[in-house]
Amino acid sequence: MATFLMLSTVGPDGAATLTENPDRLKAVNAEVEAMGVKVVAQWALLGQYDFATVLDAPDETTMARVALVLGSRGTLKTLTLSAIPIDEYIDGVLRADRG
Repeated sequence: MATFLMLSTVGPDGAATLTENPDRLKAVNAEVEAMGVKVVAQWALLGQYDFATVLDAPDETTMARVALVLGSRGTLKTLTLSAIPIDEYIDGVLRADRG
């Protein structure tokens, strides 16, 4: 499994939906999980982004599908970042050249 950080910003329609139905957040998480991606953690944010979500997906293609499906609704925009665990980063990136 690969880990990703998705930063989301809701638009006016998305904000209206959340105001009327706050449980929609949990429903969207269930839809994401139905696409084969696990929601590990999620926070509401103050600032440039409205939500931060940590997700585990089988691969980048699956995560790209989730981002596309969510974005295609027109209620939010996402920025999805691949997250490498620090130990893997040290062993695979920083120590790789030491052969």
